[in-house]
Amino acid sequence: MPPMVNWFEIIDGRLSQGKADVLAPLKAPVADSLTAPLTSPMTARPVWVDFVAPTQAERRWARDTFDMVLPDEEDFGDIEVSARVFVDARGALQLHSNFLLDSDEGRRSITVGFVLRDGILFSVRSHDLPVFRLLRLRARNQPGALLDALDVLLDLYATDAEYAADALEELYEDLETTSHRVLAAGGLTDAGAAEVLARVAKHEDLNGRIRRNMMDTRRSLSFLLRQRVLSGHHLEEAQHILRDIDSLDSHTAFLFDKTNFLMDATVGFISINQNKIVKLFSVASVALLPPTLIASVYGMNFVHMPELNWVFGYPMAIGLMLISVGVPIWLFRRRGWLG
Repeated sequence: MPPMVNWFEIIDGRLSQGKADVLAPLKAPVADSLTAPLTSPMTARPVWVDFVAPTQAERRWARDTFDMVLPDEEDFGDIEVSARVFVDARGALQLHSNFLLDSDEGRRSITVGFVLRDGILFSVRSHDLPVFRLLRLRARNQPGALLDALDVLLDLYATDAEYAADALEELYEDLETTSHRVLAAGGLTDAGAAEVLARVAKHEDLNGRIRRNMMDTRRSLSFLLRQRVLSGHHLEEAQHILRDIDSLDSHTAFLFDKTNFLMDATVGFISINQNKIVKLFSVASVALLPPTLIASVYGMNFVHMPELNWVFGYPMAIGLMLISVGVPIWLFRRRGWLG
């Protein structure tokens, strides 16, 4: 079976998915502007062409069909932050944005390259992302939600903000569970503290990824606003997404404070456990100092001490040593220093 590429067109206000055979390229029409609709007759009128880990055959298909070179996924991570959104030499808008991916190792960020040209949105990504699946599901069930390529791009960003909000809510619930464990009356053992530190570190990492993704989305939307590509309902939707991102920023800041508090509290319990061990050694050294002194003094004075001609000399020395140990321990216990 030849390689196929997913493309999407708007039919009766719904996003309809199709597949294109990369071995039989279509002759795509060229529009007059970035968001202009397709006018030439053809079998498919795509507003969105989606590439997941594109092969060389798929890249050739994109070049032959749309006269466009797809962004290289290997260069996504090497692009400077200031150059992740730009207008290329042919006048197409190029944006590189991060989206969350659920995996066995946890959530991580995946960079997606977008190219907006001739009224078509091209997306290049290495994995199947939940935000893209959710967008396709909603667009099929909500007629009129998407009208053109800009609607698809903005709805992807809006869905990403909603997905980030859900991830932050799950993160907050996990932090609540961790908080109850840290603040339990019995305290934390060293093993429990190590487990809590590992969990809090993962929470902090996820929170940072979400905040970075939202900052990346804000940069892309600001770029679209500066380029004056957005107008009408597009402009209104972009402003609404920016307000959602602002609310998420305040929530991520709260979660940062909460994770830092839990981290400090856990480290404090570790310090308390270590202080208990040090206190036991301190008490033991103080309690053993008097018998050590008695043993050293008694053992070195063979002329003036009566052990050579008094049969009870050694029992007396041992008794003095036991008394010198018992008195400090009794005093420490009474003052509560051994608790």
